[in-house]
Amino acid sequence: MDTLALVVVVVTALFFAYTNGFHDSANAIATSISTRALTPRVALAMAAFMNLAGAFLGSGVAKTVSEGVIETPSGNEGMSILFAALLGAIVWNLVSWYYGLPSSSSTALFGGMIGAALAATSGVHWREVALKIVLPMFLSPLIGLVLGYLAMVALLWIFRRANPRRAQRGFRMAQTVSAAAMALGHGLQDAQKAMGVVVLALVIADVEDESSAIPVWVKLACAATLSLGTYAGGWRIMRTLGRRIIELDPPRGFAAETTAASVLYSASYVFHAPVSTTHVISSAIMGVGATRRLSAVRWGVAQNIVTGWFVTMPAAAAVAALCYLLTRLAVG
Repeated sequence: MDTLALVVVVVTALFFAYTNGFHDSANAIATSISTRALTPRVALAMAAFMNLAGAFLGSGVAKTVSEGVIETPSGNEGMSILFAALLGAIVWNLVSWYYGLPSSSSTALFGGMIGAALAATSGVHWREVALKIVLPMFLSPLIGLVLGYLAMVALLWIFRRANPRRAQRGFRMAQTVSAAAMALGHGLQDAQKAMGVVVLALVIADVEDESSAIPVWVKLACAATLSLGTYAGGWRIMRTLGRRIIELDPPRGFAAETTAASVLYSASYVFHAPVSTTHVISSAIMGVGATRRLSAVRWGVAQNIVTGWFVTMPAAAAVAALCYLLTRLAVG
């Protein structure tokens, strides 16, 4: 087993976590910034800290990633598959970031893993992929959409007699809490995905056993790089989520963030399912926006986002498959 290959895969996984951070930082804070509940730098610092904290709150999602997606042979062949999978996900993250499209880093990672495995004629756990990845990826946005709508309807009824100016000010303050909860859920979900890949690499290298707990250094490294990426910010995507879907006000921002955080915690702790924070917050924003009137949501922008969701997995899979073939040619 080539130690260098292990080091390269671990470093690449950490770089994926970094791109995940700046790509998905908008998920936690775009609504708070667009409603002026938080200044951009304060919001980014808060999100980075909560991402770091969230990474240490569980390991179920990491286990799903490391054990439930693909079969990886031992030795350099397995490392080549993981390396290609990560490259596929990173390339798609950078492309979607450049165009300001809030696609899913999670979907890109799973697409990369599947594409690299198929190119290597290695096994894919299709049943596990369907039940624990594809189904939650489709259901979570629908749940976010419906719950966001219902949460906003409930808030409108509860505060129907409140002074509008006082209510706006109160919800702007409450958004500090809801944005923190969203950032914590992002760390809980997305840091664990990078952890799962690193653990899988360590298992392939016979450094760790599948049944072992995730090493503390793996948690710390993945959490730290995700947090650094978050602090770097994803301004292009932030504009899409914060303003282009709908002009958010503090009550709707609070409802969207609270809804999305609830879905993330439920998926992590109840189902151990890796869901997309991007999908969940985007759909929650659409749901709360629809309570104003259906035409208030810029459905053309929403359609572009949904199209990106469907394109992400096959696009990342194709890039990963190409990277695997090029890697095999390079190593002979």
